[in-house]
Amino acid sequence: MEALAIIVEAPRRTALRSLELTPPGPSDLVIEAHWSGISSGTEKLLWTGEMPRFPGMGYPLVPGYETVGRVIDAGAQVQGRIGDWVFVPGANCYTEARGLFGGSARRLVVPSARAFPIAESLGERGILFALAATAHHALAGGNPPDLIVGHGVLGRLLARLTIAAGAPPPVVWDNKECRRQGALGYDVIAPKDDSRRDYRSIYDVSGFSDGIDTLIGKLAKGGEIVLAGFYANRINFAFAPAFMTEARLRVAAEWVPEDLASSRAMIESGALDLSGLVSDVRPAAEAEQAYPAALLDSECLKMVLDWREIA
Repeated sequence: MEALAIIVEAPRRTALRSLELTPPGPSDLVIEAHWSGISSGTEKLLWTGEMPRFPGMGYPLVPGYETVGRVIDAGAQVQGRIGDWVFVPGANCYTEARGLFGGSARRLVVPSARAFPIAESLGERGILFALAATAHHALAGGNPPDLIVGHGVLGRLLARLTIAAGAPPPVVWDNKECRRQGALGYDVIAPKDDSRRDYRSIYDVSGFSDGIDTLIGKLAKGGEIVLAGFYANRINFAFAPAFMTEARLRVAAEWVPEDLASSRAMIESGALDLSGLVSDVRPAAEAEQAYPAALLDSECLKMVLDWREIA
């Protein structure tokens, strides 16, 4: 079995070509993708070649961990899942390329446990489950934010989840004027316009490694900085200001299955609104043009690829 997939052949070089898929086993599903998202965090680092080395890293690779589609075939043990509409956080089913994270293809072969049922009515917004679960995981680890750094999709989801949990609306920073639009019940300002130095909990989703000193200077005594983005470069900060503030630092890692389930419950109940987060949808056939637009254009909030017209 073969499928068209997006290949990052080398930094800043993408292609759309057919790849052979590994045969499905008795507990595997075959998913026909309808939409997949382009991540402006980890996928940007893969595309630019700045991703730090870790197991599974290398080129050529199939990126993507935000795919939604339908189960069209299944192994003998999971036949009852044929027809399910699912979110898939990546796949590793290619014989000629690395699956990191492997979700950007017309068809995927994944273990049944890897395919998470969601409402088909969400359409292309279903790709946002990975970021919703990431935001939920960060919040579950401590106090809610009263400052969020970065008003991309993850920052917006953090703000929405904070308000949905009944906490006071956070302040959000973003340097880019075009990103300071679209707030729902909270204020977004430029960092230079904020004179506060009493934040108890700062969530940074900017991915900017050199901004920690600034954030420490904004903390109340005993306050916490949560690193909820992904950072390509080494993080450094001056010890003396952190010492005087008794600053705490927490790293929020990947979501776990429970975060997906909690996010689904909030979306289905209406507590978490996913509207206004997908800004661009392009045919998957235009992937080579879509990647630079998604990763370099600050006015592109979230790019989704439409696979439905590809055989």
